[in-house]
Parts: sequence; C-alpha cells; structure tokens
Amino acid sequence: MNVIFMGTPDFAVGTLEALIGAGHRISMVVTQPDRPKGRGHAMQYPPVKEAALAHGLPVYQPKRIRDGESVRFLETVEADVMVVVAFGQLIPKSILEMKKYGCINVHGSLLPAYRGAAPIQWAVINGEKESGVTTMQMDEGLDTGDMLLKAVVPLEADETGGSLFEKLSKAGAELCVETLRQLEAGTVVPEAQGDSTTDYAAMLTRASGRIDWTKSAVSIERMIRGLNPWPCAYTALGGKTLKLWRGEVVHGDASKGACGEILEVTKDSLLIQTGDGLLAIRELQLEGRKRMETEAFLRGFAVVPGTVLGQED
Repeated sequence: MNVIFMGTPDFAVGTLEALIGAGHRISMVVTQPDRPKGRGHAMQYPPVKEAALAHGLPVYQPKRIRDGESVRFLETVEADVMVVVAFGQLIPKSILEMKKYGCINVHGSLLPAYRGAAPIQWAVINGEKESGVTTMQMDEGLDTGDMLLKAVVPLEADETGGSLFEKLSKAGAELCVETLRQLEAGTVVPEAQGDSTTDYAAMLTRASGRIDWTKSAVSIERMIRGLNPWPCAYTALGGKTLKLWRGEVVHGDASKGACGEILEVTKDSLLIQTGDGLLAIRELQLEGRKRMETEAFLRGFAVVPGTVLGQED
C-alpha cells in the first residue's frame, strides 16, 4: 500500500520501520514540529523525523494538522491509508476520511480499556496483569473508533512503564503490518467499542510523580514502576527532591510510625512506613546526584531513622 505515516515519539518508530520492512511505500511522514530541548534550547527532531530522514523519506511538520493548509497538502499526497501512532494532535474528519482505507491507529492498550494519553503507565500503576495493543479505525472521538485487531501482552511482576513501552511498541508494529494485510484482503472485521465505561488513561505530568505516603505500599510500589523512566516517582529528603526508581513491598509490622517515616536504614535499603504496609527503597536518586542502588547511596550519605520523607524543608 501507499501509506501516509503520522507519528512523533519513540513508540511510533517501530511501526514506521515495520511498514518499510513489509514493503509498503511511505509516501509521506507527518510529525510534530521540532522542539527546543535542554539548557541550550537547541532544536531537536522528533524521533519519527530522525527515522524518516534515515530512510530518505519526505517529512511534513504542520503546527496544526486541522488547518486548511494542512488538509489541502495531504489531499495532494498519494496514499491508500494513513497510519497514526502517537501523533499528538487531534485529527479532523476531513483527514480521517480522506484516503480509501481512512486512518488506522495503533493504540497501546486493549481497547476500550485505557483510552487516552498514557495507557502504558496506567496499566502498570493500576496493577493490571495484562495489557496489549489495538489497531483501530479512527473516528472523531478520543480512541473511540471501531477496533480491528488486538495483541495481548502479559505484565511481569517487575514490569516498568519503560519495559512495557518497549514490548507494546514491538507488538504494535507487528499488529499494524497484519492489519494492513487484512484490510487489503478484505478479511478484517471491525468491532464497535460501544458505550461501555472504561478506565481513562489521563495525561501525566511531572507533578503526577509526587508520592502520597498515606497510600498503601502496594500502590506506591506500582506507581514507582509505572512512572519509570518518566515522569518518575519522587518525594523530598532534607529539602531536596528524591527520585525513587525501585521499591519492594515488605511484610511486617505496618503501624510503627508516621506515613513517610524512615523506620529503619539497612545496608541496602530504606524501610518506609506507608498508609498500609512497609516499603523498602532499593534504588534512588537524590537531587544533584546520579541514580544508584540504595546500598551505594548510603555509603556516601547519612540517613537518620525517624526522618519523614515528603517534607520540603
């Protein structure tokens, strides 16, 4: 098929590569504009643009895909279908219905569960046993179009947002290729999502990572994994931001101290009181320092039992 590919972050790159590998002709790659990044505010290409240029593909970067200029431009591009993977802008009906097979989306959840911006992280945070990817015929709603194909991916006990991201990116790439094959053959059977209630995977910000120590050890441990590597779960220690990268729920006396209190400092962990249960911190990063195992951190930083995490000063 002739394909217009629309995507922006790393998650979309695997699908673009898979479509190229399957022999589809990518007539245009549409991605978000370059953005300034870092202290020097140097302009940085989106990952999809980098991949497209590496393959010598044409790239279009509209500020607003809904503008008439963008719509008119895409009308001139020869394509049978548009494939959309984490593009980052709402696509109007005029574009959704522009090409023969419309717009096919690769979404990082088993729809209708986890519609929205951050399905991967929320699956981990909420303690799901499995996640997956769904290809969908896009409509004007937010992830509400007819489902085409699905692939289930089990979650490991130590699954992080980052590790699940990689699994779903690979699964989504393979599923997209199969979806286009079935679309062209006329064998895919669309399934309506209906009006059933579903968890909404709300967008995450840095503030989403602030730990509420009144919550249970189980929920905080899941949060730490789900927000790894971004935006990262964090608290405060001695007036500095303390990022938490790995924790372990500990069975024992769960009512010795205040929520967020460091009850015990062992050789390789900080044992923290939560609203329900104890949490051992195994890997962390104090503001201004590198990420490290707690054992290494404690060799150079004294932590006193009785300290309460989360206090800004």
